[in-house]
Amino acid sequence: MSIRHALLALLTEGSKYGLQLRQEFEARTGEVWPLNVGQVYTTLQRLEREGLVESDEREGAQRRFRITAGGERELDTWLRTPPDATAPPRDELVIKVQVAVRMPGVDVRDILQVHRRRLVEEMQRYTHLKADADPEDIALGLVVDAELFRLESVVRWLDAADARLRRLPATPTTGAAPSDRATPAGAATDGPAESAPAREEARR
Repeated sequence: MSIRHALLALLTEGSKYGLQLRQEFEARTGEVWPLNVGQVYTTLQRLEREGLVESDEREGAQRRFRITAGGERELDTWLRTPPDATAPPRDELVIKVQVAVRMPGVDVRDILQVHRRRLVEEMQRYTHLKADADPEDIALGLVVDAELFRLESVVRWLDAADARLRRLPATPTTGAAPSDRATPAGAATDGPAESAPAREEARR
């Protein structure tokens, strides 16, 4: 995600200290994306050099930053610019599976299930986080829903890859016997829609 634009957005509410920006960023994302205070100050210094923020004359932690008119224009442009979706990202998991398919002696379907179980654990963690969250915390709810959508889509891709491998003749490369699937935990009733298997397994 764009840390610089997140900081600019926080500064539209008024001038803030660097440490305050870090705390507010983490609070509004449910601490899903931890932010190092050093990264905050490095980003603020870069924004100041670019004329997107300005600061007072104080040094250190007491230095307050403000967004400039240029920073407001930059933030508005970023908000209205769709992300580049013309080329698929170099997804590490997709690359791992593609590599495994071509390696002799590798049980690819077992590899799929290893990753599936890990993703299921993450879905369960976000589901518990959502259940414990304040219903009025819109920012956290949006983050959790987005992560549940994302994780579920990856689980569904793994299931599709497993089904594709099932249709191939059993070979030492693709493996023969299916592995037991882990149980994905879906979102709460007002969260992302799930596939039927995911919804069923989430109740277990």
